[in-house]
Amino acid sequence: MHNLSSKISILVLIAVLISACDAVKKVPSEKHLLTKNKVKVDGKNIKDEAIIEQLVQQPNSSLLGFKLRLHMYNLAKENMDSVFKAKYTNNPEKYARASKWLSQKQVHRLGKSFWYSGWHNFLKKTGEVPVIIDTTKTKRTLKRLKAHYFNQGYFRAKSNYKINYLEKKRATVDYSLTKGEPSFLDTIHKDIESPDLDSLYTLTEKKSLVKQGQQFNDEIVKNEISRLTNYFRNKGVYHFQQQNILFVMDTASLKMPVVIKISDRKIKQGDTTVTQPFKIYKIDKVNIYTNDLATKNQKYYTDSATYKNFNIYSTNKLRYRPKALADAVFIQKDSLFSEERRTQTLRSLSNLRVFNFPNIVYTENPENETLTANIYLTSKDKYGFKANADFTHSNIQDFGISGNTSLSIRNIFRGAETLELGIRGNIGSSKDLANPDNRFFNITEIGSDLRLSFPRLFSPFNTEKIIPKTMFPNTLISAGFAKQQNIGLDKESFTSYINYNWVPSKSTSVKFDLLNVQYVKNINIANYFNVYTSTYNRLNDLAQIYNDDPLILDENGNLTKDEGGADLFIDYALNGLLPNLDINGNDYKIIKSIKERKDRLTENNLIFASNFVYSKTSQTDFFDKQFYSFKSKIELAGNTLSLLANVSNQPKSLDGSRNLFGLQYSQYVKGEFDFVKHWDLKRDKVFAVHSFFGLAIPYGNSQSIPFSRSYFAGGSNDNRGWQSYSLGPGKSGGLNDFNEANMKITLNAEFRFKFFGNFHGALFADCGNIWNVLDSETDEAKIFSGIKSLESLALGTGIGFRYDFSFFVARLDFGFKTYNPSLDTSKRWFKEMALNKSVLNIGINYPF
Repeated sequence: MHNLSSKISILVLIAVLISACDAVKKVPSEKHLLTKNKVKVDGKNIKDEAIIEQLVQQPNSSLLGFKLRLHMYNLAKENMDSVFKAKYTNNPEKYARASKWLSQKQVHRLGKSFWYSGWHNFLKKTGEVPVIIDTTKTKRTLKRLKAHYFNQGYFRAKSNYKINYLEKKRATVDYSLTKGEPSFLDTIHKDIESPDLDSLYTLTEKKSLVKQGQQFNDEIVKNEISRLTNYFRNKGVYHFQQQNILFVMDTASLKMPVVIKISDRKIKQGDTTVTQPFKIYKIDKVNIYTNDLATKNQKYYTDSATYKNFNIYSTNKLRYRPKALADAVFIQKDSLFSEERRTQTLRSLSNLRVFNFPNIVYTENPENETLTANIYLTSKDKYGFKANADFTHSNIQDFGISGNTSLSIRNIFRGAETLELGIRGNIGSSKDLANPDNRFFNITEIGSDLRLSFPRLFSPFNTEKIIPKTMFPNTLISAGFAKQQNIGLDKESFTSYINYNWVPSKSTSVKFDLLNVQYVKNINIANYFNVYTSTYNRLNDLAQIYNDDPLILDENGNLTKDEGGADLFIDYALNGLLPNLDINGNDYKIIKSIKERKDRLTENNLIFASNFVYSKTSQTDFFDKQFYSFKSKIELAGNTLSLLANVSNQPKSLDGSRNLFGLQYSQYVKGEFDFVKHWDLKRDKVFAVHSFFGLAIPYGNSQSIPFSRSYFAGGSNDNRGWQSYSLGPGKSGGLNDFNEANMKITLNAEFRFKFFGNFHGALFADCGNIWNVLDSETDEAKIFSGIKSLESLALGTGIGFRYDFSFFVARLDFGFKTYNPSLDTSKRWFKEMALNKSVLNIGINYPF
């Protein structure tokens, strides 16, 4: 009751403070603060964002109905220099008292201090000037509204406005508009002066976006002009520009005849302008000029080659195989000029990563009306070295410092291949890991990598017909070794893969790992119960009940960890050496489950996998706020090794598994689907949703999924009401230190908005969990058994604060456990919605 009263008192106090703020404090007399706009079109209230954007004057922004930035501006005091002088400089007694503990210079500098000047400047800069009604801007709004509907075919729209003056220097504006009858396109004729263009237009006329009978829309006309321009420039019309197309129509008529007028090329000769018909140009020659940075200004070329109609020149000895350069060029001799092929060529040459800013210059050949394509390439240095350091945050590390160095050898086989040798290291801090010495940096990792990239599909077979070079294929072959200390059980890992990438279209990409090998070796298995402390505590509690061997206990009566007491207690229990332990009871099942989990997490993993990833997005650029993207992945592991084990007649162990090279290999199939959708709500507001489904099913040689391929829930990019690895599986309550499973469902929603400046906020809801399915798990609380198991989906809600540094976004999210499936049914909803039970998540950039 006391807490409730305190909360009510705080809310009442906040309400009083807000109501005490005077929104019109800085509105001059006889002026009025704009508080609301109302737009009516044909008698109906309109709230369409596209219409609201036409209003030149908008009311001051608000946050949940409160005009925060306006009140911040109103709090700023004016003429702080005069205030300071009145308080100190013009008051000798106060000035003398201040000078006793500050020097005279410091007293004068107080006027420029943050308290007197800086704070109020901050309020002015961050705040928002009152929006005062201006009739000039109101009339401009009417013109913009009429223009908006004019562009949709309403050429006879009528509009007016009314200002409603209210008390306390406030006012609203009502805009009304009558659209009238729309105009439709009637007959469509063409007027094309150039014969060559007339012939080309006939071939594409049926694909026109402008059709007879449709309502006029300026956007459609603009798109058709853009379409025709691209069409002509990709069909050899080298000099064609958008301004050569004009749509002529009579806006006074409800049925408008349309004339598509395409004029001839205009050429300025001295003070006069002459016209010439457009011509279709073919490519007569393709010249490729290469030079090094040291000789980029050299005019003479000392080496040359010819390959499939490409003339290749070099200022020094030619460093590249002619085929490698020719394969990257899409401009062909005797082909029509094409802007698209020019763009493709520039992109392809840039993807080689061995040239600085490729350039293509066309020159006309007047004698035969053709073009020569000159491609200029300046080689990067053969050797490149780089080093960088980063501050990191991840699901395991609360804070980390990582660094890496790499040596690049470009064009190593004269085919624009790049070999990279890298060394990386990391030190980090995690409060979730065992840290007996209480060190801040309790994580270390060092590794090395060798990567070889090819600007093509590296294959013994010809793949050009299946994956042509217009899809920009490339191959990456990599091998790496890493050693981790104080991360769990300490690990050594070897990874290697052969990866193919290609881009079927601008919006889609494909990745295919022909081979993905991972070998993980645990080198500090004796540290298991130091790392998984929750597991140890559960086992130790049972030992207090059933253990009768004092030799496996420490001086405090607890199971020893490093000396093997915990392991011996498990052996006693599972071998029937504890008389008071019922082998059919629940405690026996718990000990058996702990043993099975320990064996799984301490076993060395050998994974031979192949995977296929398909991604698609509608996002056009970084600034696009309304888009969707999805990614799907399928992975198969262990089938090749299973075939080898069968052929070599490897013996089976008691559980039916086989070993190769002395290791049990993993065998599973894994599928994932990830979808993101963003809606632009305008005025710096975005609504974003995210969904993920993943399932990995062990079979054949495996009864469970390797830890590195399993799923976890919780954390800054997942369900933010729970810490990483602390949610699930199912409704089990996260009993283990690192809870993982082989199935996952995630649903996220986030409303993003702007506070002021670069400071942003978000309201979010995260739903999801992990489960075990079709593996060796026997605990029903962790198993997904059907639709009813969806009751164990956890819900976290919260608020986020973000600051945009332009090149990245720093993020703080406070998550609350809104629905916790691990609690009793009557306590699942809203029982943990308290600040002291919230989870603080620190992240970089947006979670999805």
